[in-house]
This record gives sequence, structure tokens and C-alpha cells, in this order.
Amino acid sequence: MRESISISTSVRRLTERGLACILLSCLGIAVCEQPKDTVSTAPRPESSASPSGGADRNSTKIRVNTDLVVIPVTVTDGKGRVVNGLQKEHFTLYEDKVEQAISHFAAEDAPVAIGLVFDTSDSMAPKLRKAREAVVALLRNANPEDEFFLVQFNHRPQLVVSMTKHSEEIQNRVELVQATGSTALLDAVTLALKEMRNAHHTRKAIIIISDGEDNASHCSPLDVTEAVRKAEVLIYAIGITDSSSYQTGASNKPSGSALLNEIAKQTGGRLFEVNTLKQLPDIACKIGAWLRNQYVLAYAPSNLENDGRYHHIQVKITKPKGFPRLRASWRLGYYAPAE
Repeated sequence: MRESISISTSVRRLTERGLACILLSCLGIAVCEQPKDTVSTAPRPESSASPSGGADRNSTKIRVNTDLVVIPVTVTDGKGRVVNGLQKEHFTLYEDKVEQAISHFAAEDAPVAIGLVFDTSDSMAPKLRKAREAVVALLRNANPEDEFFLVQFNHRPQLVVSMTKHSEEIQNRVELVQATGSTALLDAVTLALKEMRNAHHTRKAIIIISDGEDNASHCSPLDVTEAVRKAEVLIYAIGITDSSSYQTGASNKPSGSALLNEIAKQTGGRLFEVNTLKQLPDIACKIGAWLRNQYVLAYAPSNLENDGRYHHIQVKITKPKGFPRLRASWRLGYYAPAE
């Protein structure tokens, strides 16, 4: 029999057995450049707290099962603008190619634990000013209840600001960074995943700002890819490129952009390649909009086994009449708990 837990709508963190259960609180949407980055062709859907899909904003408690698998989904149009207004019936979800019944559905702005992974290697020297502006743009437009930490890295990663709700601590520290040394990107991501264990919010995201060519990490790409598949953390990467970057040489390591893309796509996030430094603040703003405008689908697997296996997830969207062409991003799978 599945154990049920009673939880208030103010969002209380659940103990997890490898599977997260997200309950979102209604905080309202306030995203930078909302008209440009958000498309809404229908009223924004309310939280669904029952299999029928109905929402009751006056209800003080929601009952959920601890074996729910939770899949955040970001839906955008062809220009990368967030698309609001979809309903539960527009989504179809599959686990290992078997359709699953979506028991919980939400589309609200809930607080997020955000880890910033900031490259301070030699190659970032001419890019630091705009990279700092990107951080400021992201912090300025975050949910007021978001929490943050900062990992900066060159030849080794450092946790320079641990988890805090005081975003000014992040901004002040970023203003002081200097560029020097080589690049241990993978080690920095690994450190960020460890610090994320201290998050107070169920929703979690890591945002990487780097020119991406790892040349100093002890962790391998395979190690990190496996780690991000196990962690229920969205990863967005801002890859600063130029004509001489990301060339694959004799090494069998992935090029910088390929590496960042592989890390991000496993989680339902995305790599944003930036060719012009002035794009950095706008991209950071767009990531903020994506974080604050997600659909969250939850289901109890029809064939739940505590076998420790990786289960693949697929999400399909039925486009309603009048909506633009839609693109969806979601985490590609999860590991079932092991006995």
C-alpha cells in the first residue's frame, strides 16, 4: 500500500526516496521582459491537486503519495518565449514507452534553489564584465523566495557563497572575481551538485556561465553525466563561444559546447550558446523566465519496482488551436529507488 502524507500548500519539503514530490504555491508571475519572453493565449492554469485535474485554491491541505515521479516541463514557442495557458489534457507522458496517467498537474511560480557556477579561468578575462551583468539580471528577476549559492572555478572549484536567500551576497562576490588559471568545469558541476543537497526548496536548478573548454577536471564527462541523471536538478548552461572556441583536438574529451549541451539536456535544461557578449544579460533573463514558468507533471508509475534502473521519460504535447508551434523540454529519465 502506498503511504500518503498530508502537506500544507505553503510547500513543505518532502523526504525523498530518490523520487521528488513537488507542491507549488501560488506566488504570481513577475518575469523580466514578460511580454517578450512569455506567450499566453489562454488563462494560466491553476494547480491540479487531484486525479480529476481540478484545483481548489481554498483547500488548506493536499494529499500526495511518496512514490510520485515529478517531471517539470518547459514549453516554448519557436522564438524561445515561454508558452502559458496549456492544460493537463494537452500533455501525454510515457515511461519506457508506456503511457502513464498524470495524477497531478501544476503551472505556477514556486521558489527555486539556484546554484550559479561561474567560470573565472584565464579565457574569461575579456568576458567578465558582461558575465557579471548576466548574474545581476538573473538575480534581479528571481522569485523573492528563491535561494542561491555560488561556485566559482578556474583550475579548481570553490564554494564561495553557500546556500542563502540574500542574493546581494552573490552579486557582491561576483564583482570581486578575477580571471586566472585553467578550467575545471566538471569538478565545479560536481561541487554544485553536492551543495544542492542543502537546498530548502524542492525545485532546483544549476546555471553555468562558462566558455566551457574543460582542461583541468579530475571528474570525467561520464561521471558527471551519470551524476546529473541521478540528481533531480535542472541545469542551464550559458556557453560563451567565439571562432576559436570548442575545437576538438586529439583528446577524446567532448568539445566545450558539446559538453555543456550533454550536461544540460539530461536534466531538461538547455545550453544557450552566446556569440556576442551583449547577449549575456538577455539570456540570463530568459533562463529566469523559464524557471518561473514551468508546468509540473506528476504520476505514480504503472509498473513501480525498486530495481534501481534508469527509466526513460517522454512527453508529448497536443497543440491547442490558436497556439504557436510548441517545443518542450523535460528531464529525460530517473533512477528508481533500489531495495
